[in-house]
Amino acid sequence: MRELAGRVAVVTGAASGIGRALALAFAARSMHLALADLDEAGLARTEDAIARLGGRVLARRVDVARADDVEALAEDVRRAFGAAHVVCNNAGVAPVGPVWETPLSEWTWVVGANLWGVVHGVRSFVPALIAQDDGHIVNTASVAGLVSPAGFGAYASTKHAVVALSESLHHDLRERGSRVGVSILCPAYVSTGLAGAAARRTRAADESPKSAATLERESSFARAVDAGRLSADAVAEAVVDAVLADRFYVLPHARIKDAIRARMEDILGEGPPRDPMRR
Repeated sequence: MRELAGRVAVVTGAASGIGRALALAFAARSMHLALADLDEAGLARTEDAIARLGGRVLARRVDVARADDVEALAEDVRRAFGAAHVVCNNAGVAPVGPVWETPLSEWTWVVGANLWGVVHGVRSFVPALIAQDDGHIVNTASVAGLVSPAGFGAYASTKHAVVALSESLHHDLRERGSRVGVSILCPAYVSTGLAGAAARRTRAADESPKSAATLERESSFARAVDAGRLSADAVAEAVVDAVLADRFYVLPHARIKDAIRARMEDILGEGPPRDPMRR
């Protein structure tokens, strides 16, 4: 896409973090915004910030794990704006803990938000983008979609799936001669509210208490996220640049490329995987 002004961007997970930063970055380019999140208070704050920039904005409470919610969002966007042009499937959560400790209820939660949320976003918006032969999809994964650190089995599983889905989506669109673009965002630590989502989730009655090791890993993860060297605003600017340049992979943390390279070497060498957090 060469021009953003006057067009419509859809952002899920827009109440905070990268989602909020994306919404503001697109609004600064004179785009109209459709915002979605479960956090209604945070969503209202993002909506107000965009309104102060002078853009048209639509905000909806959406559970991206529910197909009906995302389809309703797409219909609301069509009614309000006529079309969408940039769709950011950004909503996500990040549980922490060994695979065998992660309860089924937590697996359901993370797969619903991180994977089904992207699936529903693609299914609800891409057919219209193909029909107008114009637009761009941005799927938020993580560097955990390219490497697999200890303690992040559930999270990394969904993010690897989002990377694979996005790569296949790119090939599907090119195979059909569509000009719709795709980008996959794979950031490392960014100061957002992501690490606190697990603590805020209502735990199921059958979930056993977390081990001391898992609680310590959660605390360490939260500290690392809070200390993220790149801001959400910087990541959002990288995404805007990628949309304008039609660039697929968006890796704002350049230093993580060494860990990605090591994983590729381990695969091609058929050796055991090195822990990317302990290299």
